[in-house]
Amino acid sequence: MKHEIYNMKQKTKKSSREKLKASALAYALIIMAVVMIILTSMLGYITSQIKFSANRVQREEAFQIAEAGIYFYRWYLAHQTAGKTAKEVDNFWKNENPLGVAVPYSQSFSDPEGGEIGEYTIEVEPPPSGSTVAIVKSTGWTNKEPNLKRIVQVRFRRPSWSEYALLANDLMRIGENTEVFGKLHSNYGIRFDGLAHNIISSSVATYDDPDHSGGNEFGVHTHVDSSNGSVGNSFQEDEAPPSLLQDRPDVFEIGRQFPMPKVDFNGLVSDLNFLKSEAQAGAGIYYDNSKCDNKKNLGRHIVLNGDRMTVSTVTDYNKANFSIKKEECVLNNVSIPQDGIVFVENNIWLEGTINGRRATFVAANLVGGDPASILLGMDNLLYTNFDGSDIIGILAQDDIEVVKDSLDNLTIDAALLSQSGRVGRDYYTPFGCSSQSCEDHKGTITINGALATCLRYGFAYTNGTGYSYRILNFDNNLLYYPPPYFPTGTYYFIDLWEEL
Repeated sequence: MKHEIYNMKQKTKKSSREKLKASALAYALIIMAVVMIILTSMLGYITSQIKFSANRVQREEAFQIAEAGIYFYRWYLAHQTAGKTAKEVDNFWKNENPLGVAVPYSQSFSDPEGGEIGEYTIEVEPPPSGSTVAIVKSTGWTNKEPNLKRIVQVRFRRPSWSEYALLANDLMRIGENTEVFGKLHSNYGIRFDGLAHNIISSSVATYDDPDHSGGNEFGVHTHVDSSNGSVGNSFQEDEAPPSLLQDRPDVFEIGRQFPMPKVDFNGLVSDLNFLKSEAQAGAGIYYDNSKCDNKKNLGRHIVLNGDRMTVSTVTDYNKANFSIKKEECVLNNVSIPQDGIVFVENNIWLEGTINGRRATFVAANLVGGDPASILLGMDNLLYTNFDGSDIIGILAQDDIEVVKDSLDNLTIDAALLSQSGRVGRDYYTPFGCSSQSCEDHKGTITINGALATCLRYGFAYTNGTGYSYRILNFDNNLLYYPPPYFPTGTYYFIDLWEEL
């Protein structure tokens, strides 16, 4: 009996030990499984991080290769178009098969130390006729990860002459009560006594202001007294060397710069010829100077009315003040060419309101005779929309003149450019006038756009006649929607960059 009990105890102990062993094994398996899961996760994480790091390197290299394509194209444009006329640049885009336009242009990219490491492909949207903007897209990748691509797109733009609120090829005197919103530059000296909300620059370091004696003052200087705001007309010692240049934020809110490079007005002659040929070739409307009903043709009177215009031939006018006397051969409801040119081989009288059109009006006599002018002020010249859909460019071979009988308060929405003359208004006070009753006094002239003049501009005179207040508001839309075929700078630069 005792033996049987003993055996049963031994079996029970053995069974317990086996159960403990089984439990320990199960725990061990569970721990091993957990460890394996953790190790697998860690290995996966480490592997993914290594791969991610490798991809980051490849992505960064692909990005730099894409950017290299952009800078290659900037170099290419500089060598192909820098210094060329508008006609030559237009011919380059249309007829010289530029890289990346008809078909994408591909080029391998090499590391100087490691040889070829990748490639970029360039695709280009050329400027539409009359535009200054080209869109260039560069896609880059590495040989190690050819499916990992980066894309950079930029906008190349040739700066237009419409990007200045005021640009001049002569001495300038900006009087008090003049407020300028936008850049102002002269190839010569500037006396500025108004308020400037942007950079005022000159191409000369110093000059002798002809409006007073005393010697050279700074290329950009003011006669506004910093202590009380009064304006004098004598030599300003503190605005002349060897005095230090003062900031003067009361006059120059953003500052002044001189000397700066000149802007070439002489080169505009070739632009006028190009504009004429384009208008004759279908990019607009061309009006010659042939006679009207066997009467004189002294120019065209154009009245804008939305997207259409009325055009008539001026057969007689008073040359002393450009007042219209008689009109013949009237053409009603002529469509204003969209993104095009209205070229007149004679003078233009221009007024009215435009709606949904971008057009450039050109007056130039290129067949011989007196240079042509554009006359404004009979009525306002206005936009309906200020979102870039309405743009007026005015380009005159000679003067852009505000007529004698102009509105007392005149608004001009346009970019104005005089190639060899000036933008302004004549002195109309009669000789011998000694009282205000006979003087020529106007209220406010407001130009919303841009102004470029070869000769000294002005709408007022030192005796207080002319327009008492002059407001020049730069139209920011002109940066990206310059008037069609308006003259531009001589190089392309990047003005918008983005990664797609």
